[in-house]
Amino acid sequence: MATLTTPTNSSPVADAEAIRKAVHGFGTDEKTIIKILGHRNAVQRKQIRQTYEEIYQEDLIKRFESELHGDLEKAMFRWILDPLDRDAVLANVVLKEKTPEYRVIVELSCIYSPEELLAVKRAYQARYHHSLEEDLASHFSGDIGKFLVALVGVYRYDGPEIDPRLAKSEAEVLHNAVQDKAHREEITRIISTRSKAQLIATFNRYKDEYGASITKHLEHNPADPYIAAVHTAVRCIYDPKCYYVEELKKALNNHPIDKDVITRVIVTRAEKDLKDIEELYYKKNSVALDHAVAKETSGDYKAFLLTLMGKEH
Repeated sequence: MATLTTPTNSSPVADAEAIRKAVHGFGTDEKTIIKILGHRNAVQRKQIRQTYEEIYQEDLIKRFESELHGDLEKAMFRWILDPLDRDAVLANVVLKEKTPEYRVIVELSCIYSPEELLAVKRAYQARYHHSLEEDLASHFSGDIGKFLVALVGVYRYDGPEIDPRLAKSEAEVLHNAVQDKAHREEITRIISTRSKAQLIATFNRYKDEYGASITKHLEHNPADPYIAAVHTAVRCIYDPKCYYVEELKKALNNHPIDKDVITRVIVTRAEKDLKDIEELYYKKNSVALDHAVAKETSGDYKAFLLTLMGKEH
């Protein structure tokens, strides 16, 4: 369930005019911008951007780049983009880092549906004039590069059917590969090609046969980027909401906090299932997620995140 709250009768013209007033002249009225855009869904935000450009002959995103700053600017930029465009940007940004971050790529590949992933890849290609696979192959080498390219390159079957015998045999293949630290191509083949339902059956069979979850066995070598990426993929496939809860907890407990993770999860899930993530976070940590976010963030950035979470600051 989403946390975003939106009015049913908002006017893109009135919103555009109010935003113009907030960014025009001396100073910027961040609170007005947050009050408006923090309560608009993707369709409404797109209408505001289009209307603003039609009326004022100016790109609203570029205007925000000059008016907003720091953490709020980054979060607002992620929010105001069309969701597919945003995911394409998130994927591209991590490839520009000195040490490329694989988690965003794994999330897109293992949490999104096959159709959603395909749409993100199309948006990526339209924006950057390269395929996501091509750029991944250029930035990641070795086993982890092959793994990530395989994850984004496949169109998984998305049905509920499973093959119990295949789950048993592939649980054994995975166990042998993990224990021997060999035959990584088999790990890549299984995790990148099987449906999520089939993989969950395989992971469950793995635990039944070998007395521990595959993620426990993968933790033997967390410094290995390939094993770390496989570990993340298994978590994303097996229980996405639990994965997000764990990522948020780590991000909020870091010193300094990991604002990139906090922003990414809240912005990308506010219109989807952030309410469910909040409930699970409280169940696991006995602390409300919005309280944890409010404690560790500040200013307009804090106000914006809480607004997306359905909590007025």
